[in-house]
Amino acid sequence: MALKTLIIGASLKEERYSNKAINRLRNYNHPVVAIGLREGDVQDVSIVKGKPVFNDIHTVSLYINPKRQPEYYDYILALQPKRVIFNPGTENVELFDLLQQASIPFEASCTLVLLSTDQYEI
Repeated sequence: MALKTLIIGASLKEERYSNKAINRLRNYNHPVVAIGLREGDVQDVSIVKGKPVFNDIHTVSLYINPKRQPEYYDYILALQPKRVIFNPGTENVELFDLLQQASIPFEASCTLVLLSTDQYEI
């Protein structure tokens, strides 16, 4: 089952984990949309700026540090994803609480590890 994933904090730099996640998700045939500081393409995924309206987001995978997350709180909640993944270094108790209040599941995990261990699809 393909799970549409939004990467927040996407990078065009190949050494960045967000870039690796986009590539791996696409290799597993998951649809991906991405938001980053710079626009460009990773495989067939266009990285865009801002907070565009996306429909049917299953998973939000965070790659921005907690200090930059508050500006995305309302955006993430409005997307009503089925889960939010806090990749290493993005854990944020304040956002955990907001997601819990909105009944949106979340996990402190690693998208790349979940994919490589067949635990991404829930």
